[in-house]
Amino acid sequence: MSTTPYTVSDVMTHTAVAVGRDAPFKEIARLMEQWKISALPVLAGEGQVIGVVSEADLLPKEEYRDSDPALSQEIGRAGPDGAFPRPRLPDDLVKAGALTAGELMTTPAITVHADATLAQAARVMARRGVKRLPVVDRHGLLEGVVSRSDLLKVFLRDDEDIAEEVTRTVVARPCLRQTVTVDVAEGVVTFGGALRDRSLVPVIARLARGVEGVVDVRVELDEPASAPPPR
Repeated sequence: MSTTPYTVSDVMTHTAVAVGRDAPFKEIARLMEQWKISALPVLAGEGQVIGVVSEADLLPKEEYRDSDPALSQEIGRAGPDGAFPRPRLPDDLVKAGALTAGELMTTPAITVHADATLAQAARVMARRGVKRLPVVDRHGLLEGVVSRSDLLKVFLRDDEDIAEEVTRTVVARPCLRQTVTVDVAEGVVTFGGALRDRSLVPVIARLARGVEGVVDVRVELDEPASAPPPR
């Protein structure tokens, strides 16, 4: 992987653990423990992702273990026909009484495509408050899973690798390559040397931040010394 931006397909786990909608509660818990994962895609048919069951979906079973979820409802007044309407149970009470993945899962599933950039996947995770995303093709079929830790793999790039890419994609431009230097330490890119056109400074910084694995960018460019006047 030598070019940016990286995509989800570069870092995702291609062999994903998943369950069917009829998978029982304890099987789901066992798989999460066995594979050290916090969520499982729920599949139907030929592998279409129809939902996701997570640790948060299982937790109400323990939260309400000393009560009967089916009886945890408000007592209302009788209607005109003399019957007492059954109030809607809160989601956590419903899941406390659930027995299968189909009853536990959150649907529709929040997914991402393999060609999405890591930045796009990170934004989806942050906005939707999830730790893992099923990766699906255009038909909604499961291709893999990408997690928060997968997205952080780019920060394992060597400084030399980052410096090579920044040099190739940013300062190799004719207006920069003769006067601008690049140094990378712990993912922090520092531009040194001289630059006459100061309007290029924000452009250089923006391009460098677009390189995967860059932690920060520092621009320490001086104006080139003026040539001495002719005698």
